[in-house]
Amino acid sequence: MKIKDKRIVVTGAASGIGLALCEEFHAGGVKSIVCVDINEDGARSIAEKVNGIAIAADVSSEKDIINVIEKANEYSGGIDIFCSNAGVGGAPMLLETTSEEWNSTWSINVMSHVHAARHVLPQMLIRGEGYLMNTASAAGLLSQIGAAQYAVTKSAAVSFAEWIKITYGQKGIGVSCLCPQAVRTAMTAQGAGVAGVDGMLEPDVVAKDVLDAIEKERFLVLPHKEVGEYVQRKGNDRDRWITGMQRLQKQYEDFYENWVRGNKGENNEN
Repeated sequence: MKIKDKRIVVTGAASGIGLALCEEFHAGGVKSIVCVDINEDGARSIAEKVNGIAIAADVSSEKDIINVIEKANEYSGGIDIFCSNAGVGGAPMLLETTSEEWNSTWSINVMSHVHAARHVLPQMLIRGEGYLMNTASAAGLLSQIGAAQYAVTKSAAVSFAEWIKITYGQKGIGVSCLCPQAVRTAMTAQGAGVAGVDGMLEPDVVAKDVLDAIEKERFLVLPHKEVGEYVQRKGNDRDRWITGMQRLQKQYEDFYENWVRGNKGENNEN
């Protein structure tokens, strides 16, 4: 799908990848941009820069997503590309987590995509054209050391995007699924852990890759090209891949234990 003159909605627009997407879409000559974020001031700030409008929304709320779509339709006369980009890291590990934390992470990282698709697809199907861009993660393809919630919800996000493409791809609906490793955002401000093994990318680099994928209607968006190779290894020999991930898990555990001991030492000195 060509970007020029299209009507865009971006969630998680106040910072990171979402903000960069808004800037890149604006530079690409789109007709309109609706900047959505739970941080209304941040959404308004980027909306002013890209001549768009800001809408405050909690993407885990179906009611809020419906409101976003209704207001975007009023503002732009329709939606051509919906970027369901907002997401959270969730609580680390498994045994230390609660059901409430799991439900919250699931609502944001998975159900936000479901709500968006259910309520924006009808107008796209009537026109016979539309595009969904869902932000997942390389964790959705490869799992995530130390973070069960993140790994599971991002895997579900990838699976849902695949399902949409399979079901509606021959009816004029384009789908791209963004699966980066470490990107310099608020989520990685305290470090990217093992996700940073192939380097930290800037949000604008990722956003450019997304727009290229939409123009070429490429499903997987892999800003870290190494991820494609890892996925192939995983598919070729799942047991061997799991063994390798277990070694990585051990490295993570050793690093975490050393980090905890180091922090305790600093605290004792203070």
